[in-house]
Amino acid sequence: MTEQSILTGCLNNDPVAQRELYNRYSPKMLSVCYRFAQKREDAEDMLQEGFIRVFTQIKSFRNSGSFEGWIRRIIVHTCINFLKKHKKFNESLDLAYVTDVQVKEETVPSLMMVRQVVECIRLLPIGYRTVLNLYAIEGYSHKEIAQMLDIEESTSRSQCTRAKTMLETILIKKKIIEKPAETYSLTAAFK
Repeated sequence: MTEQSILTGCLNNDPVAQRELYNRYSPKMLSVCYRFAQKREDAEDMLQEGFIRVFTQIKSFRNSGSFEGWIRRIIVHTCINFLKKHKKFNESLDLAYVTDVQVKEETVPSLMMVRQVVECIRLLPIGYRTVLNLYAIEGYSHKEIAQMLDIEESTSRSQCTRAKTMLETILIKKKIIEKPAETYSLTAAFK
């Protein structure tokens, strides 16, 4: 099925089209959910809630821009709402301290490193992880993040800075990267 036929079918509540849409986009969207979730079960719950929203809101897609991008935005917002609803974000926001990430060179070592970095991001406190995912991977501005998470823009910036610093420390401790030279740091790489 083409993307347009899937969209048309979903607009008509065709179960075959809905199943095709889910089968086509759920693996990528699960990896988005996995970056935000503490456990795989949470990621699967986020994915399910997200696709329910996709199917109920599909009439609002205006065919301007990427259909996958539209789905991804719904999934990201669903993840944020899930964290807020279960108070998982607020519990760790005040602490003191991507399998679908695009890789330029898909060699075995580079893919292994991406997986290791994504796993290290998942070790961050959920507040840091959420802000870092939204800023560095999803591309939202600190102003947009502040609005989504009901926090101050300065809080988003500080959480992101602390997340980068903590991630750099984790990567060094796990020997995924070497201690950066004075001219290079992971924080600078995420700017």
